[in-house]
Amino acid sequence: MAGLVLCEPTELYNILNQSTKLSRLTEPNYLCLLDARTKREYNESHVITARRVKQNPGGDYLVPESVELECVKYCVVYDSKTSSLDDIYYDDYEEKEEDEKGTEAPSGISGFESSSSCSQNAEVGAAIQCARVLEQFTRHPVRILKGGYERFTACYHFLRTQKIFWMPQELDAFQPYPVEILPAQLYMGDYRQACDQQIQKDLKIKAQVNISEELATLFTDESKTLLHVSVADSPDADLFSLFPTICHFIDAKMALGAVLVFSTLGLSRSSTAVMAFLMHSSHYPLKIARKPGLQTWLTGRITDLSNSAFLDLRKRETF
Repeated sequence: MAGLVLCEPTELYNILNQSTKLSRLTEPNYLCLLDARTKREYNESHVITARRVKQNPGGDYLVPESVELECVKYCVVYDSKTSSLDDIYYDDYEEKEEDEKGTEAPSGISGFESSSSCSQNAEVGAAIQCARVLEQFTRHPVRILKGGYERFTACYHFLRTQKIFWMPQELDAFQPYPVEILPAQLYMGDYRQACDQQIQKDLKIKAQVNISEELATLFTDESKTLLHVSVADSPDADLFSLFPTICHFIDAKMALGAVLVFSTLGLSRSSTAVMAFLMHSSHYPLKIARKPGLQTWLTGRITDLSNSAFLDLRKRETF
């Protein structure tokens, strides 16, 4: 079996917002996002593109139809607030009985479709029970969203919806948010995202670093909330000499709010600059900063780069 792992809210955020020319949510084998809460809770609101997992009359979770789980890259399950792989339902049930003597305890998490059970909330650990069924069919570990729906939507309220069905053209038109490098502090994106006022509001962006030749309009040099580093997207461009300026600006502005680093496409220049900042602020050598699992969403964008600034990072670890 593939096993179970916890998934931080920032990881699911980045999974949902990956893109090439289009959002990766358009790919049928990219993400299977499942909601293990009650039907009532799901209908009230859920994470975008999530489908509600069903149960049989005996309360056993059913494998979603029309999904080839063995081919899916990310299978993510969430309930209301499970935060540990030890949060199994019967432990929660026993504690609830002790804490609520004299009241009727819920009989279980089965029968979500019945009118009586729909008035209740899903118990802690429902996502784990569901994931244990799914892991028998997946090639990669099933991810359990840490803190569940409650924690995720507290961080990313703009990614919740009541929409149940998504047409292919709607997924094609979905506009991803910038990649989150440091939760609620540092983001990396492209020119379109930098010019989107709603994105700045949702992510509470207070400053921008523009590493491109294009001019952005939402932030200005005069307000001291914009650092414009005009660098061409060329292998010969000198970005390395500007790293100290970039790093010190991000350091100063992150103390006041979130910072967005962007370039035209949100690839080589912005990702190289962000990697330099991580090395500067956390004192990571490049070989550690690029390890899988450490800023995964950043390193995936610079793996194949050959511009001179990135090659300079290989040679020098301090600046």
